[in-house]
Amino acid sequence: MKTGSINVTSENIFPVIKKFLYSDHEIFLRELVSNAVDATQKLKTLARAGEFNGNTDDLKVRVSVDPEAGTLTVSDNGIGMTADEIDKYINQIAFSGATEFLDKYKKDGASIIGHFGLGFYSAFMVSKKVEIRSKSYKDEPATMWSCEGNPDFTMDTCDKAERGTDIILYLDDENKANMTLKYTIENLLKKYCKYLPIPVVFGKKTEWKDGKEVETDEDNQINETQPLWVKAPADLKDEDYLKFYHELYPMAPDPLFWIHLNVDFPFHLTGVLYFPKIENNEFRRDKIQLFCNQVFVTDQVEGVVPEFMMLLHGVIDSPDIPLNVSRSYLQSDQNVKKISGYITKKVADRLQEIFNEDRTKFEEKWDDLKIFIQYGMLSDEKFYEKAINFALIKNTEGHYYTADEYRKLVEGNQTDKDGQLCYLYSDDKVAQYSYIEAAKAKGYDVIETGGQLDTPWMNQQEQKQEKCHFNRIDSDTLSNLIKKADAKKVEFTESERRENNTLFQSQIPDTVGQDGKKVEWNIEFQAMDETDKPVMVAQNEWMRRMKEMSKVQGGGMNFYGQMPDQMNLIVNTEAPTIKKILAAAKDALTSSLSAMCKEIEDKEAQIKPLEEEKYKAKAGEFPEDKNQLLDSLRKDVEGLKKQETEAVGKYAATDTTLRQLIDLALLEGGMLKGEALAKFIARSQELLNK
Repeated sequence: MKTGSINVTSENIFPVIKKFLYSDHEIFLRELVSNAVDATQKLKTLARAGEFNGNTDDLKVRVSVDPEAGTLTVSDNGIGMTADEIDKYINQIAFSGATEFLDKYKKDGASIIGHFGLGFYSAFMVSKKVEIRSKSYKDEPATMWSCEGNPDFTMDTCDKAERGTDIILYLDDENKANMTLKYTIENLLKKYCKYLPIPVVFGKKTEWKDGKEVETDEDNQINETQPLWVKAPADLKDEDYLKFYHELYPMAPDPLFWIHLNVDFPFHLTGVLYFPKIENNEFRRDKIQLFCNQVFVTDQVEGVVPEFMMLLHGVIDSPDIPLNVSRSYLQSDQNVKKISGYITKKVADRLQEIFNEDRTKFEEKWDDLKIFIQYGMLSDEKFYEKAINFALIKNTEGHYYTADEYRKLVEGNQTDKDGQLCYLYSDDKVAQYSYIEAAKAKGYDVIETGGQLDTPWMNQQEQKQEKCHFNRIDSDTLSNLIKKADAKKVEFTESERRENNTLFQSQIPDTVGQDGKKVEWNIEFQAMDETDKPVMVAQNEWMRRMKEMSKVQGGGMNFYGQMPDQMNLIVNTEAPTIKKILAAAKDALTSSLSAMCKEIEDKEAQIKPLEEEKYKAKAGEFPEDKNQLLDSLRKDVEGLKKQETEAVGKYAATDTTLRQLIDLALLEGGMLKGEALAKFIARSQELLNK
């Protein structure tokens, strides 16, 4: 019998292991089962090297619990350990037996899981005492090692007859009740050990007999030793990939595509990534499972998988990522960075391949693929360089084009007088139907948008392409969106502009934007073609984009999100009905407002030089009498303009045609609702009855 102290640098090593080595205490079971699998894999490696002549077909790892004794046992029939090996690998913490073994058998040891020496000691996170009973494949006596969670241990021979190792955990009071439950252990094994390469057995399978659940003689094997991702793609059918997908995500609809990853240099990586069909804009970033030699590590794969591919589903397995993976490790490790870059390239190449092989199929799935590809283009420059060749643009007719194809389609007709190519788009082709039809009548093509990332994607395209801009089809008149010549100027005197502005402004009903805030209106007079609409509603393209971006990005963009919707009511001064309205208003208001307008002009003429003088004067040097005169004149002008506005508004309320045209424009823009809509319907019925 041997007693001694474990060779550690500090007697505080056990509290560190128990509390801080792993953030999640359930990891202990993964570590112990992984070590057991290591032991079986080592025996296989020795057999292949001719150093072990026994049978390796029946290798297993068994997990068992004894609620009465309060123990949990992990057993294997692998390589086993001699007393010297236990002394070396267990009593000298952080000396990794797996590392030494790999050095010796590096050409045939790829399946060894362990990369470090503290995995075994994770057992003390849940145990008050741990025993090892091990018999080596070598012809040496079996050894028992025991430790109660402090540096002191005992070692002695024992009567274990079969080759292999038993790790017996005497669970502490905090964990005894939970860690001896069949349900708890089975769930942990399925979580971490579901795809280990050696059978992992936990008890016996059960069946219902005589109204109760009874055990059978068949082992309850937890894991699938040959998961889909370790198989050769040539040996797999679509049905195999779909079956595996639904094993991982039982309630999910079929995926769109999948990509089988398999690389041996400059790092080892296998796996399968699926493009899921996203429903109800439900984005999850924890659907890719990271494995190390078939041992589950985590589903938090930031750093391993590029940011935009966090939306994908599937499995990645790499022995180059250790089991004790951490976020800081992922951010700094060069192998991880290479893996991330490889995955980006592999996904882009596979999408290009699918596009080239069956474009029709690719187009059919584009509406679902779009968010992945746009996200990638926006967040990864290397992916953008590849994706620009297969990222599609869909028009309102349902036809699909690559960026280059679409540019060639529209540049002849949609390039303005300054050489700027204008892409017209609609984010609601039902609500914007009339605008789309007007564009089509002029031979223009309209892109269909409405996706969550369309706005930032359009911003990116404007930066990437030379001399181009995107405009929503209802953001202005077509003649302004694609200017073929200099616009004809609208000739109004100052008083005419002021009165005409009031004429229309006064008849716009209270309207609320999509954010629930009252809309602010600006009146624009444009001299368009006489066949164009007399009145239309538009929203500034830049401001709307900023508000949309604020919904996606937040942060510094919130400023724009807080601003009310600002809309333009565009009045076509060349339309016959508008000419009649303006002429009638002028005839009706000239006699009553001409004197008032003259007085406003006279007073403003007096105000201007006084304001200039005050602006140039130093602080305190502007004469008080002039300051009082300036204030008096301003109040007079303000009062006169108020009277003018009231007079124009009173007249405008009598012009049924004026209000009808405004309401029609609001209706077309989807902004006529509630009381205003009811009044419009009633007014329309009255007009029809005349």
